[in-house]
Amino acid sequence: MTDESRRAGKIRRFSLAVSLALMVLCNAILLAGLRLSGINLDDLMKTPDLFNAKQDVCLRLTWQSLPGANEPVRLCSEWLNLSDPSGQTHYLRPDTKLKKASDGHYYVDEDIQADYRLLVLILFVAAIIIGGVRAKWFLVNRYRFRLETDGRRGSSVH
Repeated sequence: MTDESRRAGKIRRFSLAVSLALMVLCNAILLAGLRLSGINLDDLMKTPDLFNAKQDVCLRLTWQSLPGANEPVRLCSEWLNLSDPSGQTHYLRPDTKLKKASDGHYYVDEDIQADYRLLVLILFVAAIIIGGVRAKWFLVNRYRFRLETDGRRGSSVH
């Protein structure tokens, strides 16, 4: 084996070791960041839970005053979803906004609501990935440079 092929083998093994170490380290940083931030991924990605008269059974009706209505409106605030195998009771979220449509019925106002926690999470993951790639590039190049300078020193002594 020539010195060049031995050096290439060492660099390949070092690159593999750095890759494995950075995978473990970056995942640990990601999980620690998620735990410390308090972001609940279930709440972040959950679609709004709404009563559907065709597949739900209403357990509790409440009267709520809504903007634009002269009198309080009767709403199902607690129900069982028959397609949910857990059997948990579902509730109308207090921040749910309703609006009156032209047909006189009330519907959930599905405004686009920006959730910046998801954006921050995506940026955090991107920063970890970019940092890991740059750290690997830096470490492998530094190791390659050290092997080349050691190789030159060793060959000039002989």
